[in-house]
Amino acid sequence: MTQIVTHLHEISDGYQALFVDLWGCVHNGVQAFPDAVTALQAYRKRGGIVVLVTNSPKPRAGVAVQLETFGVPKDAYDTIATSGDSARAAMFTGAVGEKVYFMGEWRRDEDFFKPLEVIANPVEITRVPLQEAEGIICCGPFDPMADPSVNRSDFLYAKTKGMKLLCANPDIVVDRGETREWCAGALAKLYTEMGGESLYFGKPHPPIYDLARRRLMALGMDIPDSAILAIGDGVLTDIAGAVGEDIDSLFISGGLAASETKTGYSPDPDALSNYLSKENSSPTFTIGQLR
Repeated sequence: MTQIVTHLHEISDGYQALFVDLWGCVHNGVQAFPDAVTALQAYRKRGGIVVLVTNSPKPRAGVAVQLETFGVPKDAYDTIATSGDSARAAMFTGAVGEKVYFMGEWRRDEDFFKPLEVIANPVEITRVPLQEAEGIICCGPFDPMADPSVNRSDFLYAKTKGMKLLCANPDIVVDRGETREWCAGALAKLYTEMGGESLYFGKPHPPIYDLARRRLMALGMDIPDSAILAIGDGVLTDIAGAVGEDIDSLFISGGLAASETKTGYSPDPDALSNYLSKENSSPTFTIGQLR
């Protein structure tokens, strides 16, 4: 049974590092949550390390710029690990071929195709129409408000050609302010259900956690998993990933599942229990909002 807490500091001193989700925890896709920022700043002042672990398809430099525009100050975190960086590494090693069909918003996602210096002898990636592609790079839907099923005909063609779909963001949905949008994970899920092969690199899958640990090592921090707390509002991504990595977790019930858990300042215990049971999820701790 999860333990409900009201403030991060009630439990955080038992951990040397935090793996913190961004969307729904630190910001809402429009602006930062002041209480969350304050909590992370306070944790760092007490000596803790904050790694922002996000399913954003952006490289970490792009996420850092985005955070600044949202009002998340640099003293609220130490480093960033993104699904985009994990997926880019796979792309440049040829995971889905050299000629790829791109799905997403090019103006937002073009940095995904910038070379990675850490990859030795990277393959040369060329964006081509679907009919000429060897595989698919999916950073998100063309229209985040359109039902994923609009891609069914293209996916049927891709499946018959044996194309793999590289998913740069496993999230199914995200709330941008008050608007819920589809993410790349919804498209990858549909492709898999249709019999295609989707490759995942963000939460809850291992590559992004390996990257987060490497980011810690780059800071000179060799921290065991038992001293890491993962924080997030997605039971299928943040919490499932933490459980899979044997890392303790703090579920933000006031994010994606706010209505299901009847979260005001804190979740309703019965509603929370019913929700977690339905989702077969077992976070170590639960809090209404990161504060």
